[in-house]
Amino acid sequence: MDRTQNTAEESSVARSAIRKVSIRLVPFVALMFFINYLDRTAIGFAAPNGMNEDLALSAAQFGFASGVFFIGYILLEVPSNLALHRFGARRWLARIMVTWGIVALLFTWVQNFEQLVILRFLLGVAEAGFFPGAILFLSLWVPAQYRGRVLMLFYLAQPLTTVIGAPLAGWLIQQHEIFFGLEGWRFMFFGVAIPAILVGVIAWFYLKDKPADAKWLTREEQVWLTDALDREKAATQQKEQGHVSARYAFKSGRVWVLSFIYFGFIYGLYALAFFLPTIIEGFQEQTGQTFDTLQKGLITAIPYLPAAIVMYFWSRDASKRGLKTWHIAVPAIAGAISIPLALFAGSPAATIAVVTVTACAIFAALPNFWTLPTRFLTGAAAAAGVALINTIGNLAGFSAPYVTGAVHDWTGGYEIPMFIVGVFMLLSAVLMVLLARSNRIGQTDLEQVTPTPRGAAAVNGDVR
Repeated sequence: MDRTQNTAEESSVARSAIRKVSIRLVPFVALMFFINYLDRTAIGFAAPNGMNEDLALSAAQFGFASGVFFIGYILLEVPSNLALHRFGARRWLARIMVTWGIVALLFTWVQNFEQLVILRFLLGVAEAGFFPGAILFLSLWVPAQYRGRVLMLFYLAQPLTTVIGAPLAGWLIQQHEIFFGLEGWRFMFFGVAIPAILVGVIAWFYLKDKPADAKWLTREEQVWLTDALDREKAATQQKEQGHVSARYAFKSGRVWVLSFIYFGFIYGLYALAFFLPTIIEGFQEQTGQTFDTLQKGLITAIPYLPAAIVMYFWSRDASKRGLKTWHIAVPAIAGAISIPLALFAGSPAATIAVVTVTACAIFAALPNFWTLPTRFLTGAAAAAGVALINTIGNLAGFSAPYVTGAVHDWTGGYEIPMFIVGVFMLLSAVLMVLLARSNRIGQTDLEQVTPTPRGAAAVNGDVR
């Protein structure tokens, strides 16, 4: 059997293995992410639909309650991901999901600002480690040249959470008289918490920790995936001179620069997620129209469907060309320009159009961004590095809603808060360009890597 025939057979096995992973694992993990993001942002739907009024919350108090989630999240992010590395992704992700579902359920009966803050903090503690854990889990199943495509499919859950979740939240709010007589926003919290508990229990039995454990793969597919991942791990360890400890991740300049790049994107993401429903509430005053909760949910969802489509094609292009600097920097610049302009659009339709550009920009960059850390980190270093990047990024999850709410209360408008968002996203673009330039001329520890031929995937992490 000649080399050409061997290569053809290997390619056939590779395609079959990746297809099965994409069908059997990615949609389920994406469902977990869908529920995760819906539970953490449900407060944004509750605020203009009775919660702020019933709990007598100011914009600053709402912003603080929204953001305090990330304090608990940040405190346990790295320890949680290291525990995942030690105990196995299947067990740890299932445990995280059931725990946050129980905490999310308690929001149904919150009575005041203080209780809301405590529960948001505990929700962050419960959810800590899920997102970086899911990224690491998928990275342990998929070789680097296919990882961008798989992470894009996983990341589709985030914009689709708003496309589906916003109308769903509106519908749940309208059903309060049918179920338990709860206020609409309380029943909405109840309705989005139960799936987390149920799916978490299912995850314990459904997920597998490694390809060798997957009975739905053939023996050839198991061997190919295991060998490909082992070769990649060995190459990374050799390139990094064996530095695979958690301490190495904390000392890596690449990890810290990527952390600050991610901060800018997350600042923009959560400024939109928590305050877009409130901004839409203001459309009623502009137009004199009254929207019911389901209509508000549908309007909130408008920017995110185009964002999901743009994310798909943008990530597909990055996979074909090999990841380039502009795949991340250009969306950051587009978001930096568009989000402040949304407040000067002049009409609700124009505002939503500009916000759509911002959403497209953020989601185009994020899945491509997350292919970078696991290209130079492995083992405990990967667990710690991915968690550290997510931790620093999620400091924006606290600061974005709190600063936005506080500055709004101070200035009486959203103009200055949105300019602040633009500045942070512009900083992400600048850092990405500087990181790529340092990569090319060797001024930092970001090593020179081999370019990928056009038409092949970015195996070696080419960022130019």
